[in-house]
Amino acid sequence: MTASAALGIIRSEVDRSLKEFVDRQRPRVSAPELAPLITAVEDFLATGKRLRPAFCYWGWRGAGGGDDPALFTAAASLELLQASALVHDDVMDASDLRRGMPSAHRRFQTLHEKAGWRGSAEQFGQGSAILLGNLMLIWSGEMWRGSGLPPDSLAAAQEVHDHMRTELMCGQYLDLLEQAHGDNTFDSALRVALFKSGKYSVEQPLRLGLVLAARAREPWIDRLCEEYGACVGIAFQLRDDILGVFGDPAETGKPAGDDLREGKRTMLVARTLAAASPAQAGVVRKTLGDPGLDAAGVARLREIIDETGALTACEDMIKEYLDTALASLEGAPITARARTALADLAVAATSRRS
Repeated sequence: MTASAALGIIRSEVDRSLKEFVDRQRPRVSAPELAPLITAVEDFLATGKRLRPAFCYWGWRGAGGGDDPALFTAAASLELLQASALVHDDVMDASDLRRGMPSAHRRFQTLHEKAGWRGSAEQFGQGSAILLGNLMLIWSGEMWRGSGLPPDSLAAAQEVHDHMRTELMCGQYLDLLEQAHGDNTFDSALRVALFKSGKYSVEQPLRLGLVLAARAREPWIDRLCEEYGACVGIAFQLRDDILGVFGDPAETGKPAGDDLREGKRTMLVARTLAAASPAQAGVVRKTLGDPGLDAAGVARLREIIDETGALTACEDMIKEYLDTALASLEGAPITARARTALADLAVAATSRRS
């Protein structure tokens, strides 16, 4: 079976698990007034590359785990965690779109406006989105615990699961902090890339799968996750940063240059400022984070990023991290099939397409 076909099966099983879980939750939120919450959950779970469940699955298979529907349920819970993070991230960044649809706070704001309710529609939208994100965070834990995997497997991996969620919240705070104080050094940008996305997107899902199958956190598991998982995770976030500036909105689901309007202090920006002329740096500092930045302003910032060599430098970093990750798979004590699949996943997660 090709890696693409295998990923297709994982997507199908994850989609099935998510649908079954949400359907089981319906009686608990059956009041008509709560229908918009359930609809929003379904819409946010309807799309996605399912990379986090895929890394978890191949960790499981790599450590000797067999075909088990319960594993897909446990892995699918990571999609609820991801959706929760995206909803909260959009509130913090005041983003209008997510995956080609109105962001959660905007859709609830529109609901308020169309109904003609009292009070601030914007405040209602933000508050509703925060609650929606919290709901999906709670459900992600519930889906994980109720997956049906053996209790000793879940117990062995629970510390990893808890730590992953803590890292995600800390990473989100670091991202806000970076925008607030604006230091934007290489080290700080790399730290945000690792903790905001890299760890919970690749390293920890892989570790979860390995520990669930091994039923113990063996030293070789941490070594592989730190060498392969962290490198792929950083490269994944660097690619996401590039797509946030240069990506096609039809593929990213967000307006072109949205990260520039939001003032994201990424490695791309850090390298641009480090190599920019005084005039170029002045333009970047003046326009980065301007929510009203128009298409011409985005185009000018793109030119500066390209002219300073920052784009090329980040592409080189992605290749270096990817090469290191692939090398770490050689000799790793995992199954040959998992080694091949993890190599393919690393390439897919860091490719030039969103």
